[in-house]
Amino acid sequence: MKFWIFIFTMNLLIPLTMIIFGKYFSKNAPENINGFFGYRTPMSTRNKETWAFAHNYCGRIWIYMGSILLLISVVGMLLLIGKEKNSISNYSLVLTSIQMFFLLSPIIPTELALRKKIDIQGNRKI
Repeated sequence: MKFWIFIFTMNLLIPLTMIIFGKYFSKNAPENINGFFGYRTPMSTRNKETWAFAHNYCGRIWIYMGSILLLISVVGMLLLIGKEKNSISNYSLVLTSIQMFFLLSPIIPTELALRKKIDIQGNRKI
């Protein structure tokens, strides 16, 4: 049971991180454009407007995806109570891979939205 509790806790880290940072980013982007913290792509770092837009957009996606992943993680782990360590480990490996995919996948729609609303110089399209 200790192993299950440990894996259960670890499986909640990515969805909870997505929800927490999603809420933070959707309300306010980090003050300064930097290379360390935040949504950093060449398009998002053009200026303050692109920086704020990208964080808001990606943050909203993370809240939504993180909530769904949290539900899937909890339900899946509850179904594994009392199962062998091998089954729990295999499920956790697959779940973590799926979570990592959804953690990174908002880059695509965020970049598409940036290019739709903002030109290559970083100015809002009319």
